[in-house]
Amino acid sequence: MPQTDLALDVIKKKVFYHNSVDVWISACDEKNIDWNNTENYKKFISYLLKNNLQLKAFNLCAHEAGAVEVEKTKFTELLSEEKNTNPNAATYTIKLNDKSIDLIRKFSIAE
Repeated sequence: MPQTDLALDVIKKKVFYHNSVDVWISACDEKNIDWNNTENYKKFISYLLKNNLQLKAFNLCAHEAGAVEVEKTKFTELLSEEKNTNPNAATYTIKLNDKSIDLIRKFSIAE
């Protein structure tokens, strides 16, 4: 039986750089956990920054998340309220390659 690609592998094939919210959602999809907890997202970004993953600040407007995706829009709106005071609440671009995907997959909410 052929191996199916995991969520991070799928988005990696589309473009090299992705916004951190989409990466977070894909990582949660792979772990079968809810992605819409902003505290867990901030832990994720903190983990990436502590592990020196190259992140570039990216202004993701809530409406750019997709009007159809109400939960995603709500999530990005909650983050945007804190992004000026908490770098872990900001959105970033992340270059997905084997090294960054390995690091992302090692993240645990318990950290």
